[in-house]
Amino acid sequence: MENFQFCIGTNILFGKGQITRLSEVVKPYGKRILLTYGGGSIKRIGLYEKVRELLSDCEVYELNGIEPNPRLASVEAGVCICKEHGIEVVLAVGGGSVIDCSKAIAAAAVYEGSAWELITSATPIQKALPLIAVPTMAATGSEMDAGAVVSNPQTKEKRSFFSPHILPKASILDPIYTFTVSAYQTASGTADILSHLLEQYFSAKTTFMSDLMVESVMKTVIRYASIAIAEPDNYEARAQLLWASNIADNAMLCCGNKLCVFGVHAMEHELSAYYDIPHGVGLAILTPRWMRYVLQKSPEVVTPRFAHFARAVWSVEETDDTIVARQGIEMTEHFLRNLGIQAKLTEVGIGTEHFEAMAEHCVATESVGYAWIPLDKDDIIRIFTMSL
Repeated sequence: MENFQFCIGTNILFGKGQITRLSEVVKPYGKRILLTYGGGSIKRIGLYEKVRELLSDCEVYELNGIEPNPRLASVEAGVCICKEHGIEVVLAVGGGSVIDCSKAIAAAAVYEGSAWELITSATPIQKALPLIAVPTMAATGSEMDAGAVVSNPQTKEKRSFFSPHILPKASILDPIYTFTVSAYQTASGTADILSHLLEQYFSAKTTFMSDLMVESVMKTVIRYASIAIAEPDNYEARAQLLWASNIADNAMLCCGNKLCVFGVHAMEHELSAYYDIPHGVGLAILTPRWMRYVLQKSPEVVTPRFAHFARAVWSVEETDDTIVARQGIEMTEHFLRNLGIQAKLTEVGIGTEHFEAMAEHCVATESVGYAWIPLDKDDIIRIFTMSL
């Protein structure tokens, strides 16, 4: 078991009606607030009005229209508001993209240089404005982790950054606010949750305990995703997915593991940087192809692990590890396809035209040479090609 430090400082308020405690968690950090949100769904479900009502005695400024793959321009706009009005706390209400964008705003608002310099620099982030999150979608788990991604359309880059300073101080999770998430978005979010779980599970060294915990959350996602898609107002299904997304990406499940880069996430960042596709859709397309590729590339390492996964998660009973490993891939692919999202890159408008540039950038910026099964430029191009 590897050494680790585990300290999650996010106060989680989970369940029906917890939004009424918004003032209680926001005001200790200040009363000049930047409210960030996306395309207006929070107004359609009545959450916007509720937030404004609960913070009626505060000085609230707004940044709306944050994109599904948050862009640098939105970060810069938020930073301008923060600096102009002396913002004391950032309140992100929306999906993972809104929360990620808000993390970048919170850090860049107290940074002397440019926001993009801060995001791409190897220098650790030193401080950030306090951030409160109210997620409205089960997907990234950004409401309880210390990472974020931001896209720069000018450079065709989607870059991730991490710091304990951008970890939300508190997050309010009410499954009811996810009822209106479309079947397509629910499916995309499910693929994202599953990918976060797989990246902790397929690594150089795991522990008995972490395997069991990750497997239990995978089974939870598999059980409830189809219910949430078929019955969007099923509270139990929505609650299970929302909590699964929350704990799938905050290191709670993998303490003691020897973690490494996950190539699927790294490759998908290139796809959504160039083509602005939903992150979860890209992950769903790439995941089974990556599984088949690494099984072929390093069968001696991958076969026993994939076989363990197939037996533990999919209850495959075949005794031959090679057969079991392949069945696990097939069942994973079948699950992702049954979610109702695209199965191939060509179905989301992606061809071969940028494969080489994306693969080069992925190797240069995402450290995929240090993945569980190391990937180079040619490996990535082959996986992209398999995904067409």
